[in-house]
Parts: sequence; structure tokens; C-alpha cells
Amino acid sequence: MRQIKIGDTNFIGSAIALGIMRMNALTVNEAVKTLETAHDVGINYIDSADVYGHGKSEEIFGQAFKKSLLTRDDFYIQSKTGIYENPDLNYKTTRYDFSQKYIINAVDDILSRMGIDYLDSLLLHRPDALMDPAEIAAAFDELQAAGKVRHFGVSNFNPMQVELLQQGLSQKLLINQLQFSVMHTGPIDFNIHTNMTDERSIDHDRGVLDYSRLHKMTVQAWSPFQYGQIEGNFIGNPKFPEVNAALQKLAYQKGASKNAIAAAWILRHPAKIQVIIGTMNPEHIIDSAKGADIALTAQEWYDIYLAAGNDLP
Repeated sequence: MRQIKIGDTNFIGSAIALGIMRMNALTVNEAVKTLETAHDVGINYIDSADVYGHGKSEEIFGQAFKKSLLTRDDFYIQSKTGIYENPDLNYKTTRYDFSQKYIINAVDDILSRMGIDYLDSLLLHRPDALMDPAEIAAAFDELQAAGKVRHFGVSNFNPMQVELLQQGLSQKLLINQLQFSVMHTGPIDFNIHTNMTDERSIDHDRGVLDYSRLHKMTVQAWSPFQYGQIEGNFIGNPKFPEVNAALQKLAYQKGASKNAIAAAWILRHPAKIQVIIGTMNPEHIIDSAKGADIALTAQEWYDIYLAAGNDLP
């Protein structure tokens, strides 16, 4: 498994990480198999969030991790917080809370559910319009001093939001988790369409990918096999015949699955992006993980980009 640096540190993580959002649907024994399979193929990075399965995913992870043959040193474990869920409203309302108290309590709950003593990294899940950098800094300092969190980052933040938060922190933000895939190419489309007036020339993210490269932040690509805002899987989807044909052609040539080629497409970008796969199926984990060791040529990369419905000036 190819390895990448996490931010500007000496921490090395697998190019493909395992996201456990769907682990709440597994039995403990099934989760053990999922985790051990991930480890066997070289994945050493777990991504979670306190809202996954309303906390159930982390509970299943904790039980499975304890039951498995794995040790704490086998995984770099990451979680996210800041999305506020109200069980009294049946979790139907999404709000945010970046207060010091909320962040501290959330991490304690995460550690308890996962059955671990510390997180390797904690990310703020989505921007909070009311975020106060000083209050977040106090929470981060307290968590780091207590040995509960080693590193910090964000998810779905634009560059100015990162700058606003970073200026108040004593820790360097190492990670920004963003949606990016063959069928979600906004972070690069506007660059290709520079000095044009078409829809793809619009920068919706304020150059977040280039900003991350300049500031040595690791970009983690979530939903690498999804289209839209998690509307569904584009792999094998009859709605997208052209891109599936292009992926299948390379899959035959490389002796891999279409999922592996889609992952390799993301990894081909020079930003050294880390891909977060969310499958809980051991066979699919094995298939997708092969993407870390597939090297696409520039023209193969553009073949897929164009087959996904994009155009070039």
C-alpha cells in the first residue's frame, strides 16, 4: 500500500483510508472481518465521526476492535465532531456547535464509544457560522494537553475559514476533508476553465485544493465513488455509461476493478490526496485498495475525466 505524509508531519498514513460511517449496519463479528481485512491490505487509517449512525458506528468499531487481533498501533484513528444532532427531534435537524464544552464532551464520548485512550486526529466536521477561534483553540489546547487528541484538522472548510481558525490556534491544521471524485470534480474544473465564462469556470470553493497544497494540508477525499451530494454510486450505474466504460477499459488493462481505477484516478493528482473508502464489504475493500498501487498515465487520467462528462477548453 502506498503511503503518504499527513500534513507537514512525520506521520505516514496509507493512501487509502477506511471510513466507518456504515459500520453501524454490521454485527460485531462482521466488523472484525472488515477491520482485519483493511489491515491485511495495508490500510492503517480509520476515519469516523460522532454522528455516523448517531454514534452506533463508533460503538460497533470499539467492540470489534477489542475483539479483533489488532492493536492500537495498527491504526491511525481519526474522528470528526461539531455537527449537533438532537435525539428529541429524531435526528432530523442538522445544526452545528463548536463551543469549547461541546467539543470536549464530544471527544470524551468518542473515546468511550471507540474504546481507545486518544485520537490521532480530530476534525471539525463542517463550518459553523458561529465558530469562535479562541474558544476552539481553548478546546484543542485542553484536549492536546490531556493526551486525548494528537493532531487537528477540518472538513469541508474553504481557505478563508481555515485562515480564520488557524490564526487563533497553537496547533497546525493538518487535514481538510473534501468531497472529490471522478464525478465530483469542482475543485479542479475552474482551474481548467480559467479565463472563461462558462459554468465550469466558477470557483465554488475559493481554490481550496491549491490552498491545501500551498499550506501542506493533506486533502482527504470522501465519497470517492459517489455522484452529486451522496446521491448514489456511479460505479456500475446505468446512468453513467461513458465513465463506466472508460473505467472498465482500464480495469481490464490493469487487472483491477473499476473501483480501484476510480481510486487511482484521485491518487494520480499531484496534491497527494488520501482516499477514504466507505465500503464495509471485505471483498470490496480488497478490490478498492488495489487502486493505491495503480499508476495512471496523464492521458488515461484525462480519458476518465472526459468520459465523466467534463470538457477541456
